[in-house]
Amino acid sequence: MSDKPQKLSASFFQRPDVLQIARELLGKHLYTNVDGILTAGRVVETEAYRHEGDHSMTMHLQRKRQQAQGLYVPGGRAYIYTVYNKYALFNIATHDADHPDTVLIRAVEPTIGVEAMLHRRGLEAPKRALTAGPGVMSQALGITPALTGLPVTGDVLWFEDHGEAVADAAVVASSRVGLEYAGPEASGLPWRFRLRNNPWTSPAK
Repeated sequence: MSDKPQKLSASFFQRPDVLQIARELLGKHLYTNVDGILTAGRVVETEAYRHEGDHSMTMHLQRKRQQAQGLYVPGGRAYIYTVYNKYALFNIATHDADHPDTVLIRAVEPTIGVEAMLHRRGLEAPKRALTAGPGVMSQALGITPALTGLPVTGDVLWFEDHGEAVADAAVVASSRVGLEYAGPEASGLPWRFRLRNNPWTSPAK
């Protein structure tokens, strides 16, 4: 493999196993070019959501029926919605148009455009609160619901593989955040993936 960073193609996101995709996004680099401002961060935390065997996803598809049409697309497009009338959550549709699966990017380790991120977040110095959590991460990277439907392989949103191999021992798999409403079966699924001991992941449950 070349040492040169490689942009992830749509085929990466169009594979059928959303858990594999969520796990393999760890260590990849997420880039945004919003309003001419380039920012980037190394992905350190993700969550997988699957249309089968995941009651939280079933409920989401029912509650947000119209908005959730954004998941019935070929994998590799942004699906962004707001919670608490404040925080934008950046998801990526995976698989194909018949399987509304998605990966939520929960946290990144800032690498490029830190000053711009600080300005967007209203912070004076880099700290965990800059990008550790899906809502603050989106704010730092300039990601808003207006970007829904864009390819995550384009010139506004994209991921790069910098050749990092993340060993299984370096990954913590645990239950996802804030899903108690969906019942113990859904809330207990170990579909949250984090880089072990990374200071930029969101707080553990």
